Amino acid sequence: MKFTKMHGLGNDFIIVYGEKELPENASELAIQLCDRYFGIGADGLVYIVPSDKADFKMRIMNPDGSEAEQCGNAIRCVAKYVYDRGMIDRTDISIETIGAGAQSLQLNLKDGKVDMVRVDMGAPILKGLEVPTTIDQDRIVDYPIESEGQTFNFTAVSMGNPHCIIYVD
Repeated sequence: MKFTKMHGLGNDFIIVYGEKELPENASELAIQLCDRYFGIGADGLVYIVPSDKADFKMRIMNPDGSEAEQCGNAIRCVAKYVYDRGMIDRTDISIETIGAGAQSLQLNLKDGKVDMVRVDMGAPILKGLEVPTTIDQDRIVDYPIESEGQTFNFTAVSMGNPHCIIYVD
């Protein structure tokens, strides 16, 4: 398997191109390859596959073998990958994800290579059941949660995949 290792803001990925779709053993491969001690080590295994809705489609496998719906850093890496390798020659491109559909990206170039990528991730989802969480509230912002005798306040948000944000000092 040929791959490229890339990162966006330290969020690192194994990028694979050339498959028509996810291989049957994609989950197992992600678990093995993303392992930081016995594999390549990464936050995800990203496949660039054909799309009938966008210029490209990306499928992201998490290190635990589950499939992620979306990742802002991964989509920026995919955009740089496809442009810098001459797979597309436009600076306005679209990449399909399973969680957010086709997303528009704008590429900024420096010396003919992608220097920066802008992606509209859409409006954040804050409604509890839509993130999803088990908390049925309109917005889960600064919500208290107990863990090991401590109270933490968190915000639940989805940008195509769920996040739990806890601000710490």
